[in-house]
Amino acid sequence: MTRNVGVIGLGAMGMGVARSLLRAGFAVHACDVRQPVLDAFAAEGGIACATPSELGAKCDVVLTVVVNAAQTEAVLFGENGAADAMKPGGVVLACATVSPQFAADLGKRIGEKGLHMLDAPLSGGAAKASSGDMTMMTSGPADAYAACEDVLDAIAGKVYRLGDAHGAGSKVKIINQLLAGVHIAAAAEAMALGLREGVDPDALYDVITHSAGNSWMFENRVPHILSGDYTPLSAVDIFVKDLGLVLDTARTSKFPLPLSAAAHQMFMMASTAGHGGEDDSAVIKIFPGIEVPNGAKQ
Repeated sequence: MTRNVGVIGLGAMGMGVARSLLRAGFAVHACDVRQPVLDAFAAEGGIACATPSELGAKCDVVLTVVVNAAQTEAVLFGENGAADAMKPGGVVLACATVSPQFAADLGKRIGEKGLHMLDAPLSGGAAKASSGDMTMMTSGPADAYAACEDVLDAIAGKVYRLGDAHGAGSKVKIINQLLAGVHIAAAAEAMALGLREGVDPDALYDVITHSAGNSWMFENRVPHILSGDYTPLSAVDIFVKDLGLVLDTARTSKFPLPLSAAAHQMFMMASTAGHGGEDDSAVIKIFPGIEVPNGAKQ
């Protein structure tokens, strides 16, 4: 029989996850607050659900591919939440980037309902989500893995099993986000200096991507700056949130993170200036008087 799997949240990552599951032959139920997006997925062969509760009642495995802890809470335990509707023995894959403590508490609450949970944040961006080649940083009990092995195989190229305690996956994810945010901020600063000094931006990009100063984020995000296209895949406000989680986690043990703090302030400046909903590469807009390649001045 075809297995029923649900995806709550059809954003850049969630849509890719849902499509990967469709290709693998699952009956994929989806829920999203944006009706046109939901309709488009239904036209591809997915099954649209009006509420998380409707989705949860039909699915053995539910993935919450939402933005943050508040949205995770809402789709699982809010009005028409999925958790109460799921059958005992079902599995929740909690994929949002959240604090490790929230993930640990969520796992306990899910377990009290007779369900399994994996703390399962994602990485790799929209392209790898669409190709089923994401990296997953997971933690949880062995029975949770056993109940969703086929789902994990369909959506990820690499599934890291980081322990049986919920929260371990989220700890690794926020450390990844520390590096991702710092690298984007550093890439923006480097490009801003190059633009200010009159260096040809395309030549600068070519040199750096073939030199020791390159990073995955530089190579991936700087083309957005070069084209002047800040259509969001991952937004500035995502890193306001994620670097905030990094700093909050470190603050509990009084651990200093000077680079993370500086990068967080850069994303905060960009958000306060009105760029929070733009692509995270728009953090370059905090630098005054920069002539960007499309001719606009920041």
